[in-house]
Amino acid sequence: MAQPDASPMIERAFRLVLPRKRSSCAVFSSPHSGRRYPPSFMARVVLDELRLRSSEDAYVDRLIEAAPRFGAPLLAATYSRAFVDLNRAASEMDPAVVHGAPKQPTNARICAGLGVIPRVVGEGREIMSGKITLFEAESRLARGYRPYHNCLARLLTDSRDRFGEAILFDCHSMPSEARRAAPRMAAGPPDIVLGDRYGAACAPWVFEAAHAAFVDAGFRVARNAPFAGGHITQYYGRPSQNTHALQIEIDRAIYMDEANITPNPGFDAIRDRLSGVLDALSRLRNPGQAMAAE
Repeated sequence: MAQPDASPMIERAFRLVLPRKRSSCAVFSSPHSGRRYPPSFMARVVLDELRLRSSEDAYVDRLIEAAPRFGAPLLAATYSRAFVDLNRAASEMDPAVVHGAPKQPTNARICAGLGVIPRVVGEGREIMSGKITLFEAESRLARGYRPYHNCLARLLTDSRDRFGEAILFDCHSMPSEARRAAPRMAAGPPDIVLGDRYGAACAPWVFEAAHAAFVDAGFRVARNAPFAGGHITQYYGRPSQNTHALQIEIDRAIYMDEANITPNPGFDAIRDRLSGVLDALSRLRNPGQAMAAE
């Protein structure tokens, strides 16, 4: 597939690829595909490389790399999710990981070891022994978390200012085993799970159009189960303020060898099918605004 017709901009915390001409109100993000593991972090890790990488949304940034060709920016993390999790609130610090973490109400994610500074990766494997200091935790946020979110917020504001609407497509991958928790479908388990926080994060026209785009491309699609959307979807999705957010989960088994974390023989075909979906998503416009304009 041809390279995106776009101009790349490299940052330490993220990779931003801007289209040559911004023609879409959509923004595509990949917060969990980062593959950067700082040496100081690796010195304390107790897992081998494959187990450490099991929480990555590996290659999702490559699956959606065509987005700038269709007039929409693409923002992808460079730091690994095991280092700092961009899909958590900055306040979700696990006291079992961070010495001196501020006291706050706990939640299921923190209890499971999946706070903003994760304690575990896939299947509950401990990343390191002992704790890190609050200073180190804050340094990770300053290094990887805040630059990413600052950039994402600017992109969405720019979309809203230019087009009157902003649509964030937050792209992830899910382990194939997660399909067991998905609703039963006559055609088989879902390839894609769309999460809109049960209707709270985007307007119905956004969800329906996205659902149709994936179905038209031959994907089986489920809604909100087992993934309804994380912090990014919840935080940025403000339909009443013309900012919509939809989480997209892609079954890893359809594009990669999960055991070895390598693209499988079907990778290019899935990427090409997704390219058509990206095109359709980039063309979305509020039908109400279109009618008003007419």
